[in-house]
Amino acid sequence: MAKSSRLTTMIIVLIPVAVGINYAGKFFAEALKLPLWLDSVGTVLAAMLAGPIVGGISGAINNIIYGLTVGPVSFVYALTSIGIGVAAGLLYKAKMFENAFRALISGLIIAIVATVISVPINVIFWEGQTGNVWGDALFAFLRSKNVGIWLASFFDELVVDLVDKVLTVFIAYGIFKALPKSLMYSFRQEQ
Repeated sequence: MAKSSRLTTMIIVLIPVAVGINYAGKFFAEALKLPLWLDSVGTVLAAMLAGPIVGGISGAINNIIYGLTVGPVSFVYALTSIGIGVAAGLLYKAKMFENAFRALISGLIIAIVATVISVPINVIFWEGQTGNVWGDALFAFLRSKNVGIWLASFFDELVVDLVDKVLTVFIAYGIFKALPKSLMYSFRQEQ
């Protein structure tokens, strides 16, 4: 019973911390009009500590809360956040966060996962655009060259997600490496 309640307590504490990190990152990026999202650091960190399900839940909750408090656009991207959390958790289990090079590869993989999930959302709700200055400039250029909406939307999303998710993974990786070993051990014992 102690292990079960300890895991539950740790996860109950971890999820709002991860959501807070995500929320602050997204809010900061929007307030400064950065061409990045920065809304998945907590998701990746939670996935590294507690696994893919907790990572996905943390990401989805952030999108719901952000959607209720700042911008309803965030709701539809909960699916992307779930994908990011699941991918990060699976990559962690596959030892893809053992060093900086593997973290870089993980960031690239997570960027592709986020792109593949986000593109249909972008096409359905926003005519293929992301709402990001970098991506949408590329989208407009590609559309002016008669590139199809799906491919233009893919590159629109990818150009942002490559930078954003690699940066996100390195921030989460840095936080993870700085955490006390006893905390990481506690999560590993429970998995």
